[in-house]
Amino acid sequence: MSKIRVAVIGCGSIAEKRHIPEYADNPNVELIAFCDVVNQRAQHYADLYGAKAYTNYEEMLSTEKPDAVSVCLPNILHAPASIAAANAGAHVLVEKPMATNEADALAMIEAAKANNVYLMVGHNQRLMPPHVKAKEILETGKMGKVLTFRTSFGHPGPEGWSIDGRNSWFFRKEEAIMGAMGDLGVHKSDLIRWLLEDEVVEVAAFVGTLHKEGTDCDDNSTCLLRMKSGTIGTLVASWTYYKGQDNSTVLWCENGCLQIGTDPEDQVIVLMRDGSVEKHRVGAMATNEKQVTSGVIDEFVESLVTSTPPRISGEEGLKSLNVIIAAFESQDTKKIVAINGV
Repeated sequence: MSKIRVAVIGCGSIAEKRHIPEYADNPNVELIAFCDVVNQRAQHYADLYGAKAYTNYEEMLSTEKPDAVSVCLPNILHAPASIAAANAGAHVLVEKPMATNEADALAMIEAAKANNVYLMVGHNQRLMPPHVKAKEILETGKMGKVLTFRTSFGHPGPEGWSIDGRNSWFFRKEEAIMGAMGDLGVHKSDLIRWLLEDEVVEVAAFVGTLHKEGTDCDDNSTCLLRMKSGTIGTLVASWTYYKGQDNSTVLWCENGCLQIGTDPEDQVIVLMRDGSVEKHRVGAMATNEKQVTSGVIDEFVESLVTSTPPRISGEEGLKSLNVIIAAFESQDTKKIVAINGV
């Protein structure tokens, strides 16, 4: 079969570290165009892969007519670029958070449906080996019901990761809208929904800027979540874990405890009430320092090759986003917020 012609919109760090090399490694893909407001960034990759460089994604879409695009732009631009790509007949892989509000996310979902293209959101936590293994264990039923949980994602902040360092859009609220919660928190709301096969129905949260100077973007949040099943737990997102980075989840169940990402060697540990212990070495999580394959690109391409709707769909992305939006509302109102429609 002919290769899938892919264009990348936004050539910052997530494109550099994940999207572009993973597309390049996929035998089903031909990289045909790169777009970035900084022309030399797009040109660099165009030269590398024998593709075209653009600074305007609408021009790129109309000229190149790609089969699929990755949208790797600041949060506020996810919706307009994704909708433009769908309207141009391209399948869309958009970085998280898929949008900055529910209305934009719904418009993205509708645009994909109207144009008969797929919309996938880059929630890579579902695809990381420790989380896949943990889900397998939960699905056996041996742990019983999950009663409580904590899930956390923290690192020193985007300045060490973003191509623009401390001058990154991550710290400009008009472009980011949300800080650590949009960067990290939404990953964990997606993970806990998927792991537990359950929906968040209520959120209470403290969200604030504790230490990053010169920005209104949140750098820390601690949230209480109640799931539809009655399970309760905490979700933490932080840009100020200057030492002791964390991407771990612990589930306390009827029959024992499931620890994910708490040990560098044994990524999944099962502690049963009968005293038995299982340890699984299944491969590390991807981190900013250690770029293991995210799995997102291969998942997206497989969806296109097999004409199978993506598992991490726009609808899934919206449910995970709504948890984060509820957290901000809780912070603003000082109230517990119910998530509508769940």
